[in-house]
Amino acid sequence: MSFISILFALLLEQARPLGQLNPVHNTNRGWVRWIVRNFDAGKVQHGWLAWSLAVLLPSLLACGIYWLLVWSLGWVAAVVWNIAVLYVTLGFRQFSHHFTLIRDALYAGDEGLARQKLAEWMRMDASELPRSEIVRHVIEYSALSAHRHVFGVLAWYSVLAALGLGPAGAVFYRVAEYVGRYVNRPVKPTSSPVSQAFQACSTQAWYLADWVPVRLTALGFAFVGSFEEAVDSWRQYAARYPEDNDGVVLAATAGAINVQLGEPVEQGGDGQVPQAVHLRAFVGLVWRTVVMWMVILVLLSLARLLG
Repeated sequence: MSFISILFALLLEQARPLGQLNPVHNTNRGWVRWIVRNFDAGKVQHGWLAWSLAVLLPSLLACGIYWLLVWSLGWVAAVVWNIAVLYVTLGFRQFSHHFTLIRDALYAGDEGLARQKLAEWMRMDASELPRSEIVRHVIEYSALSAHRHVFGVLAWYSVLAALGLGPAGAVFYRVAEYVGRYVNRPVKPTSSPVSQAFQACSTQAWYLADWVPVRLTALGFAFVGSFEEAVDSWRQYAARYPEDNDGVVLAATAGAINVQLGEPVEQGGDGQVPQAVHLRAFVGLVWRTVVMWMVILVLLSLARLLG
């Protein structure tokens, strides 16, 4: 059932128009703002209560609807529900649109347009960036986006679905990621204030929730890329920064396609200077990892059927 749900969700997600905002985004934002206004009272216990309501309640709701459909309409309806939830929690097209525009601009030799699109995507000043830095930023941000919007979702979904909890894992991961990002966003005068307690609780919870998925993504990149270089880069970075989840993904990506990401001294520094050709290598890395995930899920599904 998990394999079928993921396959159809990925196919539907690929049919989503480029650049179209994932429908779960606005729902997350409104939900988290409501939680902050009503439950964030400033103390640690209030922070954990607010986080639990914001993240666990939608996850339990997704699980409850799944079992209600199983009992009332059968497994086919439950699979349709899984596909619908995965469709709104997966997000290939959320970053591939920007990636494609920048890549095409670089291939056409229009570095000015590439800088403009990079600035719009990452909301940064890219006016003085050389070509290699444009490529580096694109690969780094795309690698993290691929993990958060695809591989992390698949990891949590697969584990909890195997335990009979339906799509609860996908909802849990996406909402936990959004809450962790929301509490650390730049504060605007019109933004709802977030207490330090809620910020600390959400950040810690997100680190714990993402610890295993990050390493699964890094391992996947190593398996389908240059294994020894990816593992060595990952190991060196983790030894220097043991509490940085994002850095693990970037280090594994750098080793897998033999490119320098981040500060070369910090990452081990043996990769090549980022060039446009590495964008093609990165796309291949991501799609090979997706195929690897699907093969693993097929094998697990067959093992359950035969067992």
